[in-house]
Amino acid sequence: MTGAPVFLDAPTVRRHLDPGACTHVMREAMTALSSGEVGQLLRSFIPLGTGETFAIMPAALSGQGGFGAKLVSVFARPDGKTHNGLVVLFDRESGQPVCVADAGEITRIRTAAMSAAATDALARPDAARLALLGTGAQARGHADAIRRIRPLGEIVVWGRDCKRAEALAAELAALDDVAIRVAGSAEDAAASADIICTVTASTEPVLHGEWLQPGCHVNLVGSSGPMAAETDTELLRRARVFPDHRPHVVAHGGEFLRAVEAGEYGEDRLEAEIGSVFAGTAPGRQSADDITVYKSLGHAVQDLAATAWLYRKLGTNE
Repeated sequence: MTGAPVFLDAPTVRRHLDPGACTHVMREAMTALSSGEVGQLLRSFIPLGTGETFAIMPAALSGQGGFGAKLVSVFARPDGKTHNGLVVLFDRESGQPVCVADAGEITRIRTAAMSAAATDALARPDAARLALLGTGAQARGHADAIRRIRPLGEIVVWGRDCKRAEALAAELAALDDVAIRVAGSAEDAAASADIICTVTASTEPVLHGEWLQPGCHVNLVGSSGPMAAETDTELLRRARVFPDHRPHVVAHGGEFLRAVEAGEYGEDRLEAEIGSVFAGTAPGRQSADDITVYKSLGHAVQDLAATAWLYRKLGTNE
């Protein structure tokens, strides 16, 4: 295999990485990760300053899926865009780089698609009320992805910036047959929700366990490193927590680490990885009253699987 790698810029990724197809790709990728069919190292962080980090995330997919890494900067910005970088995919047979994709757009789509897959596996079948805590690109992506796997009747939006929450609600109002409401507080948004997605850049808890009703499912998404926690320890104590990848959550899961440091939680309390639930080798929800949590950190196998799917779909035609 010769020639320059195919470059997939953000508009190309946005046009062709279908959220529904990506949800299927994420199920397969995480099932393979939990079964040991793929190789993945812990991500490496290089702090660059307050709210600024560079991360390297390597992995090798199963079979002829390829190998590579995501190189990503995470910078807190007023416009809400935080992730910038590249996903570099290498060919398994030749060892040559074959595709370079915009990491920000890959991350945006695959993160929401993965939450949708986890929600489909863990949320009650009749879950119909979604609360979005956060107002950025991931909030919009999660609304779209979650409504594909559950017939939502209501979406409640909360954000620390009321104007941004109202703007997101106005954007979501275009969805058919879904009532959209802006909540005055995070507690108000969470109190009646069947599904909650925390997609904030907050380093301190925005969601408290005492607010949740029995049977609720939570996707903890926004805190992707050890220095941030979007929920308190009470939520972990009340819930059955399913990590995306146990070694990463134990090393880098901010909510988990704070609870362990406080002496109020332990690794033995974590449930099976979500990939094992997908595979049917571990139980997911066991009763209608279970509070379930999917702890998302995001992984190179997800980025590479999405990029490999796009590369196979588009080849050298883009």
